[in-house]
Amino acid sequence: MDFLNTHLLSLILFVPTISALVMLFLPSGETKLLRWFAFCASLIPFVLTLVLWSNFDPNKTGFQFQEIYPWYEALHSSLHLGVDGISVSMVLLTTLLTPLAILASFSVTDRVKPYMMLFLFLETGMLGVFMSLDLLVFFVFWEIGLVPMYFLINQWGSANKDYASLKFMIYTMGGSLGLLLGIQMLGVLFGTYDLVTLYERWNSLNAGSILLGMPVHTVKTIAFWAFTIAFAIKVPIWPFHTWLPDAHTEAPTAGSMLLAGVLLKLGAYGFLRLVLPFYPLEAKIFAGALAFLAVAAIVFGAFAAYGQTDFKRLVAYSSINHMGFVVLGIAAAAAAAGTADARIAMNGAVLQMFNHGLSAAGMFFLVGVIYERTHTRNLEEFGGLFPLVPVYGGILIFMSMASLGLPGLNGFVSEFMVVRGAFPVLKIYTAISMIGLFFTGAYILKGIAKVLHGPMNEHWAHGEHKLTEINTREIFVVVPLMILILVIGIWPMWILEVINKAVVALF
Repeated sequence: MDFLNTHLLSLILFVPTISALVMLFLPSGETKLLRWFAFCASLIPFVLTLVLWSNFDPNKTGFQFQEIYPWYEALHSSLHLGVDGISVSMVLLTTLLTPLAILASFSVTDRVKPYMMLFLFLETGMLGVFMSLDLLVFFVFWEIGLVPMYFLINQWGSANKDYASLKFMIYTMGGSLGLLLGIQMLGVLFGTYDLVTLYERWNSLNAGSILLGMPVHTVKTIAFWAFTIAFAIKVPIWPFHTWLPDAHTEAPTAGSMLLAGVLLKLGAYGFLRLVLPFYPLEAKIFAGALAFLAVAAIVFGAFAAYGQTDFKRLVAYSSINHMGFVVLGIAAAAAAAGTADARIAMNGAVLQMFNHGLSAAGMFFLVGVIYERTHTRNLEEFGGLFPLVPVYGGILIFMSMASLGLPGLNGFVSEFMVVRGAFPVLKIYTAISMIGLFFTGAYILKGIAKVLHGPMNEHWAHGEHKLTEINTREIFVVVPLMILILVIGIWPMWILEVINKAVVALF
């Protein structure tokens, strides 16, 4: 038991990779064995995360369950792992969505072995970002997460997969370049990449001193924008968002679930873990610019979603809209650091990351369910399907309402907190963002109306095209998400308490 407590994070982090390597030795033809092995292997980190969650003490400040292993001693970089209230909630989200995404992939028949292995590698990449307390290791995991997703889109995607996967890679790799240079600068200046040490040293620099032949403030401003652009591309916020609809539309269903559910959160997490603690003054100065980009993402994301006829693209643009609220909360926290309003906005932003992970994964899965049966995502080709698939219809409406932000479901709690925290600080920006909120209702209702309501498209009612109801396996994928959505909507304190203590300690 002592071993488990002292190595808990490294077990959660590396079990998926070890499992993927074990899969190399399993026979490629045994698809059933491969699917169940991958699914069971992905449940191990989830069970360990439940142990982590139950032993996590929200009242302790700083990072818990820390582990340090020598890694690259010549560069003074080590594998330093640790979690606080913000990262532990993201670890829970990742380890919950990965087994559900693998279960959703049981219908995949093409090259099942590499497909499942890529998902397990992807889980390690995502978890590493949330756990790393060493900047170089953080960057390594940040890049590792891109590679499996690139291949999932490129090899198992739809018609336009080559374009979408290349665009995804170029955007995210290009954005990471500034991040890498900023990290290298910090490491060279202070002789360490350890996050906890860097927090103290970087912020204790005298404002009048000269760094790299420039005033400290100039260096910090350049580094601030290098970090901000890298994370803004990943979130993504306008105008760095154009890779997302293509990547989502072409990715396989489970790939879209993890792309929306977890990968987008890496960008927002970067703001919370690196931008705000390292650059509080610069973040305060440029909070208006950040709020402007967030509001543009909220409003334009909603408008773009409303204009789509492809069901999956509609949900993809809705992700830009919802993640805009996360960045709006971060901008408010930057502008009014240390105040009650800032903390409310920040709590809302972190909870919105978690909530959007649940509802977006659910929505992409439900689009995939109907696509598997009809082989079309064109909303104009559906219509009046509720009598044919009443269970699917009920689940789709529930998930859509969570995405909409209906009171009583999780989306309402987090978006209300962001708006409540941001309004006293950024009045005009928050007021304009309400246009986006209004159109959120419009595009969600449009999606429901086009698929389930109106005159029935008889094409799906008879013969070989007859639409079949959602099956038991698919219900098992979506029910855990629905339960969590309802529980957070009615009683959000269980997770907010953990997030809030970390937010108060940090900001």
